[in-house]
Amino acid sequence: GTVLLDALASAGIEIDYVRAHEISGRFPRDRDELAAYDAVILSDVGANSFLLTDETFLRSEVTTNRLDELAAYVAAGGGLVMVGGYLSFTGIDGRARYAQSPLAEVLPVTMLDYDDRVEVPQGASPVVAAPGHPAIAGVGDEWPRLLGYNRLAPKEAATVVATVGDDPLLVVGEHGDGRTAAFASDCAPHWAPPEFVEWPDYAALWSSIVLWAGGRVTADV
Repeated sequence: GTVLLDALASAGIEIDYVRAHEISGRFPRDRDELAAYDAVILSDVGANSFLLTDETFLRSEVTTNRLDELAAYVAAGGGLVMVGGYLSFTGIDGRARYAQSPLAEVLPVTMLDYDDRVEVPQGASPVVAAPGHPAIAGVGDEWPRLLGYNRLAPKEAATVVATVGDDPLLVVGEHGDGRTAAFASDCAPHWAPPEFVEWPDYAALWSSIVLWAGGRVTADV
C-alpha cells in the first residue's frame, strides 16, 4: 500500500492505515466510529477479516458485524472505495466473499459468484468511458497498461468511468446518501505494473476517486 498511501498524502488527504491482520483490533467497530471518516478504502482484503474478529473466532463472543456497520455508514453519507485484487470482490477461488456480504448491495457493481480474476500478462490498456467525470479529475485519457483485474458488471444506475478489455475498470455510484466506487484492478503490483504506479497521473487518479467518494467533490457530469 505504500505507493497509494504516498499518493493520497501528496494530495493532502489524511489517512489512517489499517493492515489486514490489524482489522480485528483497529478497524472501527460501528457506524458511529466510522462517521469520523469521509471515506473508507478496502484493498485486497477478504470479507472474513471483518467478520471473523477475535471476539467471534477466538472467544465465540457476540459482537458487531463490521460490514453491516460499514453499509449503514455509506447509506448515511459515507464513502466507500473497493480496489481490486486477489482478495477483493469475489477474488481467487471465491475467497474474498463480498458477493455474500452486506457490501453486495452497497457497491456499484454486481459481483460474480465464482473466481472473478482476469489475468492479462500481455497487458490491457484502459479506456476512459466518461471523460470529465469528477472521479478522474486531472487525469489524462492515456492510461498505462494493467496486467489483470476482477471481472464485474455495473449496476443499472451506476456510471462506468473507465473500461479495460470488454469489462468495466472504474465504476461509481450512490447508495443512500453516500457514494461508492469500484476499481477492478489493483493499486500495486502485480496487476498494476511499474509503468502504472509510476504514471504521472497516478496520484491524481486515486485522490480524485477518494475525494469524490468522500463527498469532497460535489459536481457531477
